[in-house]
Amino acid sequence: MRTGSHTAVLLLTLVLSLLAALLMSSATTVQAADDDRAPEGYTDSDLLPGGQWTVHDPRRPAPPKVRPGPGAGLGTAAPDDAIVLFDGSGTAGFEAGGKPIGWSVDEDGGMSVVPDSGSIQTVQSFGDCQLHIEWASPAEVVGDGQGRGNSGVFFMGRYEVQILDSFVSRTYSDGQAAALYGQFPPLVNASRAPGEWQGYDMTFRRPRFGEDGELVSPARVTVFHNGVLVHDAQDLIGATSHKNLAKYSAHEDKLQIGLQDHHNPVRFRNIWIRELE
Repeated sequence: MRTGSHTAVLLLTLVLSLLAALLMSSATTVQAADDDRAPEGYTDSDLLPGGQWTVHDPRRPAPPKVRPGPGAGLGTAAPDDAIVLFDGSGTAGFEAGGKPIGWSVDEDGGMSVVPDSGSIQTVQSFGDCQLHIEWASPAEVVGDGQGRGNSGVFFMGRYEVQILDSFVSRTYSDGQAAALYGQFPPLVNASRAPGEWQGYDMTFRRPRFGEDGELVSPARVTVFHNGVLVHDAQDLIGATSHKNLAKYSAHEDKLQIGLQDHHNPVRFRNIWIRELE
């Protein structure tokens, strides 16, 4: 190689290295700014039990971040006593107010929310159960906080485990990914990056009511997010509510499980359930 050519290659390599460093620095700066930004929330909402935090309190500390193991929580095959709700081959396990759902199924076997087409529910009703579900927020990041990859799993149509892009974006702690919405943040933030598949493995114990309609025992939820324990047999305060304190009202022993349309094209796959009663 001639000396002039060799020098040109070295200069080009140096320029490319500097550009890469600048891009990485810029990305790190954006991420840090997003992390440090004050989260959305309310300080005039109802006080949660204990009187320290309000519902969706922006001052409530964010859970520490942990990195889940590669592939943890994903690809778990349904046991032979499970009911397969969605395996990529069709949406017959769900309905929308008694009608076929308006969500789409792609060639990779993912079921996507079609924004503003409406939330969906399981055709069957369930009480105590074990639920496995995999989801992915959009790879193209749009919006912030509650407007970023938002959906939710509603046990009995009432008790929500939040779905959200919480990899970097901040919101009120009781509304981030894997939160028991409006009540309890996850113990840790085990979120993967936008566009990556994530898994929830959950057990749900329904609330019990007496003949007079009074609460005998609360609903209880255990949640693993990407293989990481984020709720350990946590009692719920009541049915999910936005900004208001959750409360119980008597209902049937078995009800449908809902998946939320919150105007974001969140994807789902590999959904199965085991009845525990």
